[in-house]
Amino acid sequence: MCGIVGYIGNNDTVEILLNGLEKLEYRGYDSAGIATLNSDGVNLSKVKGRIAVLREKVDNNVQATMGIGHTRWATHGAPSEENAHPHQSASGRFTIVHNGVIENYYEIRDQYLADVSLKSETDTEIVVQLIEVLNEKLNDVTEAFRQTISLLKGSYAIGLIDSQNQDTIYVAKNKSPLLVGLGDGFNLVASDAMATLKQTDRYLEINDREIVIVNRDFVEIQKLDGITVEREPFTAEIDATDIEKGTYPHFMLKEIDEQPFVIRKIIQKYQDDHDNIKLDSEVRQAMLDTDRVYIIAAGTSYHAGLVGKQFIEKLANVPVEVHIASEFSYNMPLLSEKPLFVFISQSGETADSRSVLVRIKELGHPSLTITNVPGSTLSREANYTLHLHAGPEIAVASTKAYTAQIAVLAILAVDTAQAKGIDLSFDPLQELGIVASVMESLTDQKEEFEEIAKEFFSETRNAFYIGRGMDYFIVQEASLKLKEISYIQAEGFAGGELKHGTIALIEEGTPVIALSTQANVNYSIRGNVQEVAARGAKTCIISIEGLEQESDTFVLPHVHELLTPLVSVVPMQLLAYYAALHRECDVDKPRNLAKSVTVE
Repeated sequence: MCGIVGYIGNNDTVEILLNGLEKLEYRGYDSAGIATLNSDGVNLSKVKGRIAVLREKVDNNVQATMGIGHTRWATHGAPSEENAHPHQSASGRFTIVHNGVIENYYEIRDQYLADVSLKSETDTEIVVQLIEVLNEKLNDVTEAFRQTISLLKGSYAIGLIDSQNQDTIYVAKNKSPLLVGLGDGFNLVASDAMATLKQTDRYLEINDREIVIVNRDFVEIQKLDGITVEREPFTAEIDATDIEKGTYPHFMLKEIDEQPFVIRKIIQKYQDDHDNIKLDSEVRQAMLDTDRVYIIAAGTSYHAGLVGKQFIEKLANVPVEVHIASEFSYNMPLLSEKPLFVFISQSGETADSRSVLVRIKELGHPSLTITNVPGSTLSREANYTLHLHAGPEIAVASTKAYTAQIAVLAILAVDTAQAKGIDLSFDPLQELGIVASVMESLTDQKEEFEEIAKEFFSETRNAFYIGRGMDYFIVQEASLKLKEISYIQAEGFAGGELKHGTIALIEEGTPVIALSTQANVNYSIRGNVQEVAARGAKTCIISIEGLEQESDTFVLPHVHELLTPLVSVVPMQLLAYYAALHRECDVDKPRNLAKSVTVE
């Protein structure tokens, strides 16, 4: 959600900024802009729409050695050129880009900017106008920037340039991700390391409520009181080649196909030389010490947490609660005496989850983050981290990160069970290896899933998924995938809830996709299919070997019953992909959505 790129050095500033913004397109945005600075002043270009449109507008003849760029996802004010970033102060001296939400936007406007004529509807413009007003009084840009930051409430990642100073980008953050990239004779600013991997893989972490002076030759981190902070850089563990589509038409299809490889990589990363599961001893001890696990997540990660609850309770005998992060922040339940909080997030930057993490740290409770991004905020700030090792996920609709989350949760559950001396009836790593092979066979059957998608989703306005037990969690994820990229109104229901109201929605021809991989509810879910079929629904049953019937639409190869979520979700991902493709939707960048939700 929103992206920032900044550069100061001696190279092609315009191309570095545009290329960086293109690498951030996956995050979701509706407008974009860049501002460069040279001896002639600031050159500003911004558009409503894609980076490709911005490229056409930018004057490629402008030579500059510093600049800032931004992709905006509208919060304050509709998507428009006026509301697009960068924004400038009244005189044009200061230019700013900003991610996040300024919560005291109106108070600052009314108290400090009554005499300033605003050009946009954004909270961002308030910040740059305030910097100019304070600088007129103080005649010190750094101090004006510092005082402005001290007045802001809410979330922000900020990059500021001063037209009278070609040597500095002013940077600050709170609750919103931002990094400083380090180079030789140049430095960078980015909300995501992927934006600047062509230039560097060395980054400085910025903590909340710090300001940073970024020069081409040095970087100085300061606390709000002006005290300088020394901090060692870290190396980003991302391969730039991993974020290219290659021969694939869409990142989503590429990432679906990568899932077998990801499962095998997780097996490799979490086993020792004797083919046993290997976890950090501190993580294991935290699981042994807790009397209840609280999983905190959002969206697809929340659905993975529902599956993880089954693993941890059934294998390790540890009670688990799964909570939507945005709800937990404002409605915390009664906690057990020894809680352990597990945060699940693909990006590790989810604002709602971080809000919970800040709160429970204040209460002194231990925390574990499961994330795909080493060095992300949730990873840095939690006590422990388990990495997904899925590689960069670019498509907004998560696929490989979701299955990686489930696999790592399974490993966490198995490790805890073994540490407690619980005898398991199966070899978990061997079974995960079988899962990877089955995933591979499913991704090789794309044509069959494309035909199913054409038959069930080509003309419909809505669709329903039903399941029971573990399958209920998967159909919730399946419905989310379909709605977020094809814009078909879709819902995932527990089969047993149909007669409690949901069946009223069934009309002649309504698509109903049923999942049956759990032996104890196989006949029950098939009974539910009969109920909706009798009311005119167009039904599709996806089952698994051993439970199949002749009329089933597709039969999954057999895997261990507890691990069926890892394979049953693959057809659902492909059905959503082909439904979106044939409805001519933007598969990788669906409307109104962002990859990383960095504001509450």
